[in-house]
Amino acid sequence: MPVIKEDPVILTTDILSFIRPISHCHFCGYGLTQKFIEGRSRLYCEACDIPIYQNPVPATCVVVIDEQDRLLLVKRSVAPKIGEWCLPGGFIELNEGPRESALRELKEETGLTGAVEHLLGVSSNPSAQYSTILMVGYLVRCFSGNLIAGDDAADAGWFSTHERPPIAFDSHRQFVSHFYGKFKQR
Repeated sequence: MPVIKEDPVILTTDILSFIRPISHCHFCGYGLTQKFIEGRSRLYCEACDIPIYQNPVPATCVVVIDEQDRLLLVKRSVAPKIGEWCLPGGFIELNEGPRESALRELKEETGLTGAVEHLLGVSSNPSAQYSTILMVGYLVRCFSGNLIAGDDAADAGWFSTHERPPIAFDSHRQFVSHFYGKFKQR
């Protein structure tokens, strides 16, 4: 399984200022403290006697390529990066696997149904709202339906390599580059 390597995410004060701090235990509601556990300072609930682990938020995206070797992109209608282009994708919901999430998001944002052909990799993006997004990227080349923007996509379109607009997220750019660098040659 390929893993796309990135430089470590360094959260600046600007990004951290947007993250809503966790101040109470999500199990019992008791106020949290900081405690040095497992080699680092972590949030801790004295009432439950447990550390409160903070984890990345999981999301998926799809690199969809048509028979003319064009890339499918959607224009965002929600923050962050409203009005910019990205791959179809979104957050993994409870009781849903990454593949299911990727295909659900493809349907919601583009009207297309598809089949995952290959895992492109796993990456992460810093996020002003969630601190870190863990992104799983898939390749879809077998799909059907009529392309229509929906859900949180203001527009959707096919782009050849020379006419492609800038892509909003680093992880999305990495998955596209990974496809064109490795899988296109097959």
